[in-house]
Amino acid sequence: MKKLKIIIIIITASLLNGCVKLDQEFYSSVTPETFFKSEKDIYAALYRPFTHANWYMGEARWRLQEYTADNFAITTKGRHWYNGGENERFHYHTWTPDDGWIWDTWRGTLMGVALALDTKNDLSKLEYTDFSLTQEDKDAHLGQLDALMAYFYMRGLDFFGGMPIFDSLEEESLPRNTEEELFSYIESLLKNALENIPPKEDGQVEEGAITQGAVAAMLAQLYFNAETYIGKPMYKEAKELAQAIIENEYGNYALDDEWYGPHSFDNDKSAEIIWSMPSEFKYLENDWFYADFYHYNTKQYFDQDMGGNNGAHLTPSRKPDSTIYNEFKLGAPYEKFDDEDLRKKPFKYLGSGRYEGMFIVGEHKTPAGATILGGEEYDNKPLIFVDQVARFSEVGPNKKYSSISDLPSKMSEGEENTGVRLVKVPIPTLADNSLRWGADMPVIRLSEIYYILGECLFREGNESEAAEKFNAVRKRNFEGNDPNPVTASNIDKYRILDEWSTEFLGEGRRRTDLVRWNVFTTEKWWDHAPSESSHLRVFPVPNEAIAGNNNLEQNPGY
Repeated sequence: MKKLKIIIIIITASLLNGCVKLDQEFYSSVTPETFFKSEKDIYAALYRPFTHANWYMGEARWRLQEYTADNFAITTKGRHWYNGGENERFHYHTWTPDDGWIWDTWRGTLMGVALALDTKNDLSKLEYTDFSLTQEDKDAHLGQLDALMAYFYMRGLDFFGGMPIFDSLEEESLPRNTEEELFSYIESLLKNALENIPPKEDGQVEEGAITQGAVAAMLAQLYFNAETYIGKPMYKEAKELAQAIIENEYGNYALDDEWYGPHSFDNDKSAEIIWSMPSEFKYLENDWFYADFYHYNTKQYFDQDMGGNNGAHLTPSRKPDSTIYNEFKLGAPYEKFDDEDLRKKPFKYLGSGRYEGMFIVGEHKTPAGATILGGEEYDNKPLIFVDQVARFSEVGPNKKYSSISDLPSKMSEGEENTGVRLVKVPIPTLADNSLRWGADMPVIRLSEIYYILGECLFREGNESEAAEKFNAVRKRNFEGNDPNPVTASNIDKYRILDEWSTEFLGEGRRRTDLVRWNVFTTEKWWDHAPSESSHLRVFPVPNEAIAGNNNLEQNPGY
């Protein structure tokens, strides 16, 4: 299992394109008994579904989690990014069964299950001793595939509710199982994997394999959101698992001493990482987010050679007149960070893999201090990123708006400098370009387990202990004392949602947290009005999926 990153890189060149394009066909012209000639063949097959998982954890799945929630948006910026209204549909919760992100996620989910199941079927037929491997190795490999299927199905349960459960690739046009049936199936897969996968070894570098701790964490996640999924609160079960993980019953993990540790170029060595997806420059790169987030000229800011499409940014914390939005509890993500928070600094690469801050905000300058100019509304003018959404360039004599007080702030009113940009994945300068995309993608971190435990304690009325769990993570974000710790007197559901927001900003989970607290469709943020439509808790079954399988029933309300 320690060889995952090396092997996955070797096989990626021939396999990854098919995974990303999602257009491959499955063939059975060879049998497992004739195909597998060596231990290397076994590992190549085992890790094939992981390349799909690496793709799956970004792009459309991330967008459904973040652009439908309160922390991120893709505003229309003049002539750019209207995209047929797609971005507005997800922001305003008016998506349809024909939207591409939804179809991409449905088929990507079931393809992930199919790839893992196909490999499991092949490996289960092998006699591992013929390859100088043991029965324990075989059990662990099959357990990993069970856990990977459980991961895909759990994401499908979160996005869509019930999905078809299949045990063979020969089955066709299966109807959807109920949410309760899918929940039980996921639970059984994870419990079986928990029995067969060994814990992470002390000092073991995290390279993408699913260890026992990751399985326990996934089971905790399932129970943590059970009330959403099946209407049955299981916070007690989630709490017990979270406590056991923190007490190292499923492998040795520890919170990183530095806020950037779980995200840095060498985060595979962070003791906080429970499961991550490998990333390596020029091989398997977790780079999908770069183009959407950064301005065309941000390459000068990073001293890099990569262009951007200038789309995504944080939802605004401030109105056009610079006052902070205070009429709603959600959103305004940048201002949820305390001013003393080390993460709130502008991102700056310091050399030799070191960096500070995780935002692009304010005047855009090169590392040498030269001013970076805009190319659209601010053509040949200094580019200054603002925590606001409005057409400031259209204010003035003989222009559309006579004063800033007249400016609307909504999805259609962006400019090229609109919004704070997140740099959660560090970008080196060209001088250190060998580090580019060297930061692996964290899937599960120990800090999440602390937050699960903290929220479960709060839900059972233990505010003091709950606050301790959040503060155990918060303290590393400040040079001195935390100026605004969580306390028994200030903790409530909104403070907890703020803590989830700041610690996991941009990590593809925000919608799930809002749904769990029943605020996804009931509360306002920025220009998003509550819909009061509970069916929006899940997405529709894509029309394209129903067209190919008339046994699929649409979710209620669509």
